[in-house]
Amino acid sequence: LWRIRADGAGLGGRTPLDPATGEGDEQAWPGFEDAAVPPARLGAYLRDFTALMREFSIDGLLYGHFGDGCVHVRLGLPLDDEAGVAHSRRFLERAARVCARHGGSVSGEHGDGRARSELLRYMYSPDMLDLFAQVKALFDPDNLLNPGVLTAPMTPGRARERLAERAAAPLAPADRQDPQPGVDPLDAFLRRPRAHPIPADGGFAFREDHGDLTAAVHRCTGVGKCRAGAPGAFMCPSYKATGDEKDVTRGRARILQDTANGELVASIDSPEVLDALDLCLACKACSADCPAGVDMAKYRSEALFRRYRGRARPLSHYTLGWLPRWTRLTASVPLLAHAGNAALSVGWLRRLVFRAIGLDTRRGMPALQAGTFSAWARRRGLGTGVPTEAGAAAPGSGSAGASAPGNEAPPASPRGPDGRRYVVVWADSFSQTLDDRGARSMVEVLERNGFAPIVAPDVCCGLTWITTGQLGGAKKRLEKLLGALAPFAANGIPIVGVEPSCTAVLRDDLLDLLPDDPRSALVRHGTLTLAELLSTVPPAELDLPSLEGVTVVAQPHCHHYSVMGWGADQALLERLGARVRRIDGCCGLAGNFGMEAGHYDVSVGVAGLSLLPALDDEPGAVYLADGFSCRTQASQLAGRGGVHLATLLASGAP
Repeated sequence: LWRIRADGAGLGGRTPLDPATGEGDEQAWPGFEDAAVPPARLGAYLRDFTALMREFSIDGLLYGHFGDGCVHVRLGLPLDDEAGVAHSRRFLERAARVCARHGGSVSGEHGDGRARSELLRYMYSPDMLDLFAQVKALFDPDNLLNPGVLTAPMTPGRARERLAERAAAPLAPADRQDPQPGVDPLDAFLRRPRAHPIPADGGFAFREDHGDLTAAVHRCTGVGKCRAGAPGAFMCPSYKATGDEKDVTRGRARILQDTANGELVASIDSPEVLDALDLCLACKACSADCPAGVDMAKYRSEALFRRYRGRARPLSHYTLGWLPRWTRLTASVPLLAHAGNAALSVGWLRRLVFRAIGLDTRRGMPALQAGTFSAWARRRGLGTGVPTEAGAAAPGSGSAGASAPGNEAPPASPRGPDGRRYVVVWADSFSQTLDDRGARSMVEVLERNGFAPIVAPDVCCGLTWITTGQLGGAKKRLEKLLGALAPFAANGIPIVGVEPSCTAVLRDDLLDLLPDDPRSALVRHGTLTLAELLSTVPPAELDLPSLEGVTVVAQPHCHHYSVMGWGADQALLERLGARVRRIDGCCGLAGNFGMEAGHYDVSVGVAGLSLLPALDDEPGAVYLADGFSCRTQASQLAGRGGVHLATLLASGAP
């Protein structure tokens, strides 16, 4: 309940969405955000204010501490062009008059400042404003402190002249005779009208922001929840580690906004942009925790895409960004995997190689796997194609289908000849070629619980291409993935991902990279986590081990937390009897980030905020981490091996 109050300013940063018409969910702005009236006049004031909003066709979300008569509101002011700014000015002037008519203040809590100084004329008489100016002149005769804010300098001589002017025209309307000469106009320093559009161009579509990167980055209005944090929130790990404003979501958004404005930062190629984005872990926590819906991971990928399009890239973009290429090669040729592991176990040789390819020499190399998950599945005789029964299935046949929470269900999930429900196990590049234990365990858990697992073709989602801004390459891989997975989704067969970050690509990035392909929505709606799928099975029918007396220290992958949510996983573990300690924060490795040269100290610093203390506090606990990065970080920094949820459910606590 209290979170509604705390998040009000951010939630109010978007106008309310009307589900019936689809209108709304547009940018809303401060500017008249804390007007206050005597509580006894609040009802009448709200009626007049909302009538004014309707008259000007300006939407907004009102909230506040009404017991004090203070009303907070963010308004859908049309600030994209000069006509809209003029319309907004007229509205704000009328709003100030309405507030004053009810005995109120245009700034009941936050202060007047540059944005509302010009509106003081509706609250105070010209003589009172002149006195303000004279008092300021006593303490600031050279007008050095906030010039143009609240009041302008007023010398004794100028004060006498003003009194004469007042006597000559005492009834002149405030909007015809300026009672505050020299005060900055309320619309003089607006950034948004100066911003030029940055339309989608081969990368993300920004479909929720009218195809405009500028509109996307201006979602941030400076509320600052990314600095303050909140219990249970993951945002913003880099800021938590450095304490530097440039490393927080708001600071990065400001740099990108200045890029669109073209004033302080010339273009997206500017070094300031790369510097601000360098320590972004691309964790996507802001997409879940920021009440304004900022997704800095997406903006970062887009910025890197535009910066390096057609140019040479940092070495790590070719090594880690193309990692699935290299690990598929080593996994397919076991001799290469064994040779690579042997060579990289030699300290000086590993450091030499890492330095040459742009990785931090203090990092270890995860072991290369000899063999792929798909090869194991073939030896086990698992199917890989759409079953004949599924191809003939019609909506309404078989059992109820499963779909990602919040989405319309696909056609009913078909069953095999033995009555078991088909389900697709999609093993991503990490689960295919670096650590397939989670994928193997998932097959075992599904078979034990009445499913007929089908192993998806070995297709990559392009995650590492996305995080390094190689969005053209990511799209090619996603198109291939759609060709492999869409037939299953079209027939109502659930797709269960193994690696959370790759599952999140299907649930989120896919729709904004390939929005015009109807298969994108099919696959997005049909993709689930293991816990989400098992939640569709009646508890009495589940065949899972008891976890009574077991303490689980769980590290939700940031993308799992941000995109899918970790509630289904926690509910399942607690239903099995486990005592769950959920780590609230990023592990710090974050895929490519913690491996790249220059990021090690911040990566370890982030781990020291939540992960490492939790592992130290619970030395005998099971460390649960579905993310390959999360397991790698704990192994390298704390010597603790982690298990995937599927592995825990397959074998029980060790």
